[in-house]
Amino acid sequence: MKLYLASASPRRKELLRQVGLSFKVVPSTVEEKVTKTEPQEVVEELSYQKAVDVCGRLTEEGKEDFTVIGADTVVSCWGEILGKPKDREDAKRMLSRLQGSSHQVYTGVTLAWKNRGVSPMYCTFSECTDVTMYPMTDDEIQEYVDSGEPMDKAGAYAIQGLCAAHIQGICGDYNNVVGLPVGRVCQELKKRGLL
Repeated sequence: MKLYLASASPRRKELLRQVGLSFKVVPSTVEEKVTKTEPQEVVEELSYQKAVDVCGRLTEEGKEDFTVIGADTVVSCWGEILGKPKDREDAKRMLSRLQGSSHQVYTGVTLAWKNRGVSPMYCTFSECTDVTMYPMTDDEIQEYVDSGEPMDKAGAYAIQGLCAAHIQGICGDYNNVVGLPVGRVCQELKKRGLL
């Protein structure tokens, strides 16, 4: 059964390769619509939209016997959902909120699979990881934003990058913070006979 990743995220690609999975990348082009307010529900809703979009396109192309992985990650801090920063000022604002305290990283995942002659099936789940950051000075925040690393990351930081110098600790799945709870993904695929 062929595996497709409905995301162009280099971090998600790297995590799937790390556990030895072969897959093709078919990024979702759906316009994301958020109707939920709780972070867990938001990421599950968005991952579902992405998986359904790619699954539908593959089905239209006549493909069968495939599995699609859709995923979405957000950071939640003090009741605010933080996606990717709009610009450098937004990145500084997010980092100022996160530094010196704990926040949650949520990743929603939807598996969509289609066997020959059968309608697609779906499974959606999410993981939450608590992350605590050391306090950062204004200069440290500015220097990090100037590196460019925060600009395409939920919450404006990469735990696996330069921001590792400011991570005090985590509780939960590290890979979830990177962008995909790959262990859980593998277990869910195996449970359904898709791996």
